[in-house]
Amino acid sequence: MTESPATKPANGDVCQRVRNGLKLDRNGLVKSLHSCHERQPKHHCHPEEEEVHAASHHGGLYIRPFLESFEETPMLVAVLTYMGYGILTIFGYLRDFLRHWKIERCHIAREKEEQRDFVPLYQDFENFYTRNLYMRIRDNWNRPICSVPGAKMDLMERASHDYNWTFNYTGRVVPDVINLGSYNYLGFAENTGPCAESAAEVTMKYGVGVASTRQEIGNLDRHEEMEKLVAKFLGVESAMAFGMGFATNSMNIPALAGKGCLILSDELNHASLVLGARLSGATIRVFKHNNMQSLEKLLREAIVHGQPRTHRPWKKILIVVEGIYSMEGSVVRLPEVIALKKRYRAYLYLDEAHSIGALGQRGRGVVDYFGLDPCDVDVLMGTFTKSFGAAGGYIAGKRELIEYLRSHSHSAVYATSMSPPVVEQIITSMKCIMGEDGTTIGCKRVRQLAENTVYFRKRLREMGFIIYGNEDSPVVPMMLYMPAKIGAFGREMLKRNIGVVVVGFPATPIIESRARFCISAAHTKDVLDRVTKSNQIKSTLFIWHFSYNSNTKCLTEVKNNKDPNRKQKEKRKPNPPTQQKAI
Repeated sequence: MTESPATKPANGDVCQRVRNGLKLDRNGLVKSLHSCHERQPKHHCHPEEEEVHAASHHGGLYIRPFLESFEETPMLVAVLTYMGYGILTIFGYLRDFLRHWKIERCHIAREKEEQRDFVPLYQDFENFYTRNLYMRIRDNWNRPICSVPGAKMDLMERASHDYNWTFNYTGRVVPDVINLGSYNYLGFAENTGPCAESAAEVTMKYGVGVASTRQEIGNLDRHEEMEKLVAKFLGVESAMAFGMGFATNSMNIPALAGKGCLILSDELNHASLVLGARLSGATIRVFKHNNMQSLEKLLREAIVHGQPRTHRPWKKILIVVEGIYSMEGSVVRLPEVIALKKRYRAYLYLDEAHSIGALGQRGRGVVDYFGLDPCDVDVLMGTFTKSFGAAGGYIAGKRELIEYLRSHSHSAVYATSMSPPVVEQIITSMKCIMGEDGTTIGCKRVRQLAENTVYFRKRLREMGFIIYGNEDSPVVPMMLYMPAKIGAFGREMLKRNIGVVVVGFPATPIIESRARFCISAAHTKDVLDRVTKSNQIKSTLFIWHFSYNSNTKCLTEVKNNKDPNRKQKEKRKPNPPTQQKAI
């Protein structure tokens, strides 16, 4: 938690102050955050309920319970994981030796023989991980689908006879694979219904492509209507749309910050935000993930010391955060970020790529989720690729900001206009969420997504899995740890007609490989039950389950969630600290 009065415990709460609002139990296994409104009854910290209450003297920062849990990697698992990567590295160097002497066939990209004396075009060591580790499990990614990515999808079957260097299609289709990997949060990625029908009508009228930029002759009336609707949806003065979500960040941040400016970036920000910050030429300083102490320290130093060498004041300070972090499943602590932003007079850039449509009672993102004023966020960014089932992104805020970007943003000046059917998909789905289509379909989908998220997270936790993130986040990371489990889990789940995304180093820390589930409103309870109740997940993994009580530390390896001493252990140990209940 920050040291500012805005985040000190109120009402005489006796909870111990902890770093970043996250408290470790004695064995260092669980970190959790639980913030509530100051009007809630007084609570005292308990070893089994890791809670931190954040409130201000002028009203609570949080109007609802805010609960996030992160289990630290157990020491034994960390050691075994490092050993696994060590063994893979040793064998990788052995195979490189065999390739060098032509004993093993080499498929890697490399310079021609006549270019051996040139400066290397391909860095050999940088490609080591790709050659020897990634290629062995490459069949878990880039799987081609041949249907709508809804609650279920069809996959094209493929096979490899050279250890995943190349793939051959067998001509068969794997039907009805449960889709737990797409960002189809509200289920609008569909080929039937009002969105698909409207997009088809617009295609017949306008065609598919515009073949021009917005500043020339590519500005359609549908583009204007979409931007007005986005501004109304977000509750701000104006908005501007772009054809690519990644470029919305990477091409607009350089227009907002430059030399003499300071960007304070969360350490887990998306690659598009990182690239945009680097392209801007501004000074970049990174604060620990969702750590308000770290952020405030950087803000104080920036105000006190100013720019390096000259010590002149920074032209502007821009805080860059995300609404939902796609690898952690965590939600930004926006009330506290806004409090710090106002205190130190900095600007706030909020990326709502994953949170817009997926959070809040009205589906209007993390600002709606916390009940905050959109005007407190200087730059609102989001994408249409997830909850809206379309493509592209937007920037929203003050009218002056948008008018400035229209003439200074590279993505606005040089990029081709958005495709008309994509624009219509955005308009129709957004009106559906807002209820302007005369139905309650959008509201029902927002509620269904929230219910599915809570239910699926609860079921995984009951099964003994270690999951990360906020209780209300539809991004559900489940920890795998071991490098061998990355490929095995993805393959075994596909054998059971369940499509998942597995992630490992370098996208995550080397000892924190995981599977990432993305929940959708299109998922029914029966579909989620099929994944969780039929031992589909449990039968693919050894689950390391750690429990702690005041007298002993217990490490139990559970396979298929069966333990002959389970009943005896349940009698003498407290509830697992990850199974927490909101107040």
